[in-house]
This record gives sequence, C-alpha cells and structure tokens, in this order.
Amino acid sequence: MSNGAKTRMERTRKQIVAAASDLFLKHGFLGTNMDEIAATAEVSKQTVYAHFQSKEALFLEVVRSMTGGAGDEFQEQVADPIGDEPIEAFLLDYATQLLTIVMTPRLMQVRRLVIAEVERFPELGQALHERGPMRSIKRLAAAFARYSEKGDLKVQDTHVAGAFFNWLVMGGPVNDAMLLGDGAIPAPETLQAHAKEAVRIFLAAHRAV
Repeated sequence: MSNGAKTRMERTRKQIVAAASDLFLKHGFLGTNMDEIAATAEVSKQTVYAHFQSKEALFLEVVRSMTGGAGDEFQEQVADPIGDEPIEAFLLDYATQLLTIVMTPRLMQVRRLVIAEVERFPELGQALHERGPMRSIKRLAAAFARYSEKGDLKVQDTHVAGAFFNWLVMGGPVNDAMLLGDGAIPAPETLQAHAKEAVRIFLAAHRAV
C-alpha cells in the first residue's frame, strides 16, 4: 500500500471514529446505527464496515480511544518527579492537571456511557479502569516510592497510598458530575481549591516527620 493510500485510510478511519463518538455519546449504543454513522462521517456504509466489522467493534474502538486519549494527555502534561521537586508542588500539579483533564463534559459522558453498557460490554469497564484510575494510581505509587526513599513521605504501601490520593482528588467531583450532570462540573477555581485541600489532607496523614 502506498503512503498516500495509507494516509487516506487513516484519515477515513478517524472520520468514522469521530462521527461515531458524537452519535454514541448523544444516543447511546442501541440508539445509534451504522447508517447514521456513515452519513455523519460522509462515507458509505460499506466503508464503515471495511474499517470495523460491526457496530460493537466500532463502539469498543470509540470508548478505548477516548479514554486512552485522556490518559495520554495527562501523561504528557504531568512529568514524573525526578527527585528534586518538592512533594507539595508535585502533588498540587498532579491533582490540578488530573482534574482539569478528566472533569470535562465529554469524558463524563463517556463514563456514563460505559456504565450504561457495562453488562453488554464488560471489557469496556475494565478498559476505562485500566486506562483511567489504575494508570494514575500506578504513577502515583512509583512517585511515592521515590519520595519515601528521600524521606519526604511515610507510607506502608505505595499502591494503597496512590489509590487514596487519586480518589481523594477525584471522588467528590466525579460523583457529583456523574449523578447531577455536566452542570455540576466545578469551575476551574473550585477545582484548584479542591486540589489544594486534597494535598493538605494527604500530607497531613503521610508526611514523614
């Protein structure tokens, strides 16, 4: 396959995924059909099936790409500590960026969609968990191991501490938005204040003295 043909295929695939993302989020899995996706993507239905064998396969790709994209963005925004950054600065930056990236209407809609379809597609819940909170918790555990070695933190289990901090930051805002709708997503200044308080509480429990 020539480079030009490969580029066109990749562009078409992205068009299909983008169109399917909008429709699935708006109408759900059962409320969306392949004809609508093809029309929205401005391609033929045969082209959609050439890239994705079924609506189920396309749905899985949409959710995985959206959740993985947010995780990738966060990876790029927040660097792992190399040992000389004060722990307060690392935690505050980490919490602020995590809230900023995750607390968006689109990602809250994805979470609701996954929960609605988890019985039909149990692998989606696993994918969202692995690419979202578990990815964050593993990074925090690695960071906490380094800060423990430096003598800045005192934790018995870095993974448990990572999970505690992750949900201290995310639990309240995510649950409010999930249950009350996109209008419950806090303003940036509110998220910043929440991040600061989460850092304060965590360090009150785990700072080495």
